[in-house]
Amino acid sequence: MDYTAITYTVRDDIAVLTLNRPDVMNALNSQMRAEITHAVKAAADESRVLVMTGSGTSFCSGQDLGDSGSAANLDLERTLRDEYVPMLRAIFDSPIPTICAVNGAAAGAGANLALAADVVIATESAFFLQAFTRIGLIPDAGGTYWLPRQMGAAKAMGAALFADKITASEASQMGMIYEAIPDATFEAHWKARAAKLAQGPTVAYQHLKTAIRGSFENSLDDQLALEAKLQGACGKTRDFQEGVMAFLEKRPANYEGR
Repeated sequence: MDYTAITYTVRDDIAVLTLNRPDVMNALNSQMRAEITHAVKAAADESRVLVMTGSGTSFCSGQDLGDSGSAANLDLERTLRDEYVPMLRAIFDSPIPTICAVNGAAAGAGANLALAADVVIATESAFFLQAFTRIGLIPDAGGTYWLPRQMGAAKAMGAALFADKITASEASQMGMIYEAIPDATFEAHWKARAAKLAQGPTVAYQHLKTAIRGSFENSLDDQLALEAKLQGACGKTRDFQEGVMAFLEKRPANYEGR
């Protein structure tokens, strides 16, 4: 696919997907959603970690309401079912770690696109906004799934009802995102985070994601059984052997991702 709404690069096992419509604050249109879906799937085969970020001063302002000419022509149910769901599932189902580096405003579907990633790192000047009730809608793009799990039901309900801006620092304190980083060091920080994951035990990361997500639905016994099964699989990897040898030899591990 030729990318026109995003840019996509892979270097040193790190795939970087950049939303690239800065003139409209990286609003999501059909083309961008298709390109994101394609690039996320490609990254799983071409890299060991995926970073999503935005160009310009915003991360993503949400749905491009002018994409269908007018709001009256926008079939929201079809758009969500046929375009958002494949994009969000591609991110959620990715076997490699995913980082969203939120470089600015993340509003509406743009906020929830960010929350689909495994880890969200935001610059301190960024903010998150569930803007939906301001135009007579409910949170979508996974918002009603991510928010209660990441910030608790009470905070999620307030954020959705009042549509208040939540600063990156507030989001970090609530547990909505992983960390808020000063603007001056933001880019260097997320690149260092990505490099650490790209050099890590990739199979263990994949199983870690499965285990943590399973805990929301499993009983204690089911979760303990899942842990045992996944740990057994990790114990058969070359990276586990390397990790043990590195520990015993008191040296950094050289993980191959297998």
